[in-house]
This record gives sequence, C-alpha cells and structure tokens, in this order.
Amino acid sequence: MPLLRRLVLFWIFAFSLAAVRAEFRAAVVKVDITPKTPQWLMGYGARKSTGVHDPIFHHIAAIDDGNTQVFLIASDLCLFSPTVYDDVTATLKKEFGIESRQVWWTVTHTHSAPEVGPPGMYDILLKGRSDHPWDREYGEFVKSTLVSGIRDARAKLAPARLAIGTGFSRANINRRARDADGKVSLGLNPDGPTDRQIGLIRLERPDGSLIGLIGNYAMHGTVLAGSMLQVSADGPGVVSNYVEEKTGAPMLYINGAAGNLAPIYTVLDLPRAHLGEFRVLLGDKIIEANRNLGPGASDVKLWLGETWIETPRREGLGWSDELKAYGAKSPTGVDLVRIPVRVLRINDAVLWASPVELFCEIALKVRADSPFRHNFYFGYTNGWIGYLPTAQAFREGGYEPRTTPFSEKVEQDFTEGVMAFLQGVPRN
Repeated sequence: MPLLRRLVLFWIFAFSLAAVRAEFRAAVVKVDITPKTPQWLMGYGARKSTGVHDPIFHHIAAIDDGNTQVFLIASDLCLFSPTVYDDVTATLKKEFGIESRQVWWTVTHTHSAPEVGPPGMYDILLKGRSDHPWDREYGEFVKSTLVSGIRDARAKLAPARLAIGTGFSRANINRRARDADGKVSLGLNPDGPTDRQIGLIRLERPDGSLIGLIGNYAMHGTVLAGSMLQVSADGPGVVSNYVEEKTGAPMLYINGAAGNLAPIYTVLDLPRAHLGEFRVLLGDKIIEANRNLGPGASDVKLWLGETWIETPRREGLGWSDELKAYGAKSPTGVDLVRIPVRVLRINDAVLWASPVELFCEIALKVRADSPFRHNFYFGYTNGWIGYLPTAQAFREGGYEPRTTPFSEKVEQDFTEGVMAFLQGVPRN
C-alpha cells in the first residue's frame, strides 16, 4: 500500500476514534442505604433511631464527554468527615483508576440520617454530640454501596444529551432571627438574605427521554425536629422522591449555600411537620423548570479544576491529626485552615463546591461576579469542616459563628480566592 494512502487511512481512523471518544454519555443510578439496625442520628443532639420513616439513598450521576469523566453523588446523609471521602476515593483509585477530583460526594444534609464514620471536625466544633462509638459496620456499608454504585453508573454510561437552566422557589427562609436588642438566634427571619434559585441539569437520551435530573437548591434538611427518632431523608428526600414519581427518573438533590437558610416549615414534630408541602413548594417548581429547559444538546464539554484557599483559624480552636491536610501555618506562625474548592465547567455553566456550610450571601456574590452564564454552588461536598459565615455574621454572633473553625477574615479570603480561580477557568 503506498505511503500516502496509509497516512490518509491512519488519519481517517484517528479522527473517527476521536469522534467516538467525544460523544457525551451519562447515567444515573439509585442505591438504598437505609439502615437495618438502630443508628446514632446526626444533626441535632446525640440520639438513636427507633425505626425508619422513609428510606434513604445514594443518587449517583456519571457524566463523560469523551475526555473527562465525573461522578456527582447526592446521599441522604447529614454530613461526614473528609476522611470518609478520602477512604472512598482511595478505593476508587485502587480498583478503577478513578481520581479523587472526578468524584463529588455531596449530602442532602437531612438531620434525621445516621452518622457515617469518625466525627472529625464535628467533634471539635460540637463537643458532646459524638461521645459514643461510631458504627463501623454501617459506615463500611455506606462506603461500599457508594463504590459499587459508582461502578454500576460507569458501566451504564450511554449516549446522552444535557440541558442546563434555572428555576425559582420560595421553599426556604433565612434562619438568623433577630431580637430588638440585636441578639441573633436560630429561628426565622423573613427579612434576611435568601437564595431561591433552583439550578437544574437534565440528562436525557438522544430520543429525549429522561435519564435523570440534578436539582441544586439551598435549604437545611431540618423540616423535622430533633425529637424525630426515625430515619428520614427529610424535606430534600420528599422533593427528590416526588420529582421521581412525576417524571419517572431519579433526581439528585444537591444542597447549596444553606448555612443560614432553613426550610419554610422547620424543626417541627410529626405530624405537624408539613413534609408533604415541599412537593408543591419545591418539587413542582423543579418540574416546571424542567419543562422550560427545552431540548438538551449532545455537544458537551467538561473541564475540572481545584484550588485550595488558606485563611486564619479561629483563635484557641483545637485540631486533630486526621484533619492535618486541612491545616497549615503561615510564614509568621499563624494557624491556618485550608479549604479545597472544586470547579466543574459544563459548557457555559460552572459548578463549584467546598466542604463547608456556606452563607448564601457569599454564593450570591460569586454568582453576580462570575464570568459564566450559570453558577451552581454545591455545598457539603467531599466532607464537612464547619460553617463559613459572612464577616457581618461574625460581628452579630449567633450559632453559626460559634460552629466554625474560621475567623472573621474568611469571607474575604474565600470570596477572593474563588473569584480569582473562576476568572482563570477556560471558556471553551
């Protein structure tokens, strides 16, 4: 065969292979993680479950543009230490070659779900809530089911299209209540800042049928009060299940900057908890936003990045060896906290994430100044290292500024660090 013809055939083959690899694919799977034995519940004071009100799940979305593969996970849990995330990603790396940056593990932040793994920062910031042995068997169950779910989602990747857009819901409310003397406490503050954007990603097959939805909305998982002793996915789970019933496809509920945002009906005992109302307040709004999205596109490009932001640690705060990756010292000897920020660009949208309970004003500021059309913040991602309040909240006081490893300077350091990184994210 002449050399020129061989070269032409080679390049035809190479371009064809590249075209195959560039095909966008997606899959969504749902894995039951409901405990079969009593468990210590996380989110309020220490208490042990007496049964199950509704099941809890991992929801796992796998997306792949032919060059970059990402797994987005929403688990019906309250929070977990970054070391739990590290254990899972080490297993994924060993068994499947999946890098940690490809795995975004978020929680819905329901306060009626079991503890998972060692308490980590939770024990440092909320002394007394973890003075009991953690259930290693259930912890391993949650991690192993996540690994198997990711394997399943990866195996089910198939040609897909993607659509991104937004909606609006009044299902949340600022929870920093103010008294006449200026004292701030947990309650309801209808005059306080809120973020009521619904961020929505639709994954669909080439024929337009639905693979799954990813809904991003900022709201504490505290519809149910601390007196609740049954396992429950709380408001986020009600919404996710309702959307699934109406659309026939699973939905990942990805919590946002909910550090100072409660559900509009909050900390109530059954049967007064108004759980079902969130099907209307938020579930129907997600379904409406999905109808307004229009058809998805198969031309999808993904870009992954990560940065670490350093900021002073709160004076006098203890630390632990298991969190050493999240601590440092400045050249002048100041104790620092290191905050990982993950960024995923999907066409003209940016998803960004960190392992904190972020105040909504900070996410709103980033959204307003971002160079990208859509900006979705994924809270409680890849672990939990405490609340990240605004500087004003530190001055006002209240629960959240006491439940943080950070100083008043964190808002400035975090916002500037995130914006500087977003400015450098490639646009195509």
